[in-house]
Amino acid sequence: MIATIQQYLAFPFVRYALIVGTLIALCSSLLGVTLVLKRFSFIGDGLSHVAFGAMAIAGVLHLSNDMLFVMPVTILSAILLLRTGRNAKVKGDAAVAMISVGALAIGYLLLNLFSTSSNLSGDVCSTLFGSTSILTLTQAEVWLCVGLSIAVVVLFVLFYNRIFAVTFDEDFSRAVGTKVETYNLLIAVVIAVIIVLAMNLVGSLLISALIIFPALSAMRVFRSFKGVTICSAALSVTCALAGMLISIVGGTPVGSTIVAVDIAVFFVFAAIERLRRG
Repeated sequence: MIATIQQYLAFPFVRYALIVGTLIALCSSLLGVTLVLKRFSFIGDGLSHVAFGAMAIAGVLHLSNDMLFVMPVTILSAILLLRTGRNAKVKGDAAVAMISVGALAIGYLLLNLFSTSSNLSGDVCSTLFGSTSILTLTQAEVWLCVGLSIAVVVLFVLFYNRIFAVTFDEDFSRAVGTKVETYNLLIAVVIAVIIVLAMNLVGSLLISALIIFPALSAMRVFRSFKGVTICSAALSVTCALAGMLISIVGGTPVGSTIVAVDIAVFFVFAAIERLRRG
């Protein structure tokens, strides 16, 4: 198995996939802890469906670079979700469900009405559940992912204390002069960027698992915000690498394999928690 992996690593596209997958997993885990603690875990699922709908529209418009359309639409939707979350008429979970289902339905409808491919079912399945598109990344796409990932990590480190305060107590943060809305907006924008980047890795239906599972696993063992964040990042990167290597060697779907590894790790950490309590 090691010899087979070494043989695959000789190909540049495999190395590109591992680099991009690792960076996406790292970025996802950093904000995943915040989303879980803020009880807004489903935002990842909702935004991934919005990204699917935006990709469908970009395909209908025959845009050469769909990211230039998908990224702004997803960011705008993230902002709207956070704003409607404070509206008494449309609660946060209802807003997520409404936008999520609506975008998914409209995207699939557009793909059927204006199909440009002879294999529509295969294209939709690949977009929803991930495919080998992570292995067809160009060098320019890799550098774009590296740049955006570095920006996400830098923003998280620079505003770590503010994000920590906003995550645990928005009212107290607002009382001491922290611009809560600004930092919530920052979190929304970063999550939207991560969602768009992760589409090629795990597909739109599995992105929320990439964001949530490492955080939930880390919370089984650690109790401090910093400890959970560091452990979540380590677990996310490890599971992503393991999932991609298993997928490359075994020929299994990339996204589903990564999520399966995340689930297995979650059960291991849950067992560790039970042993410690016992």
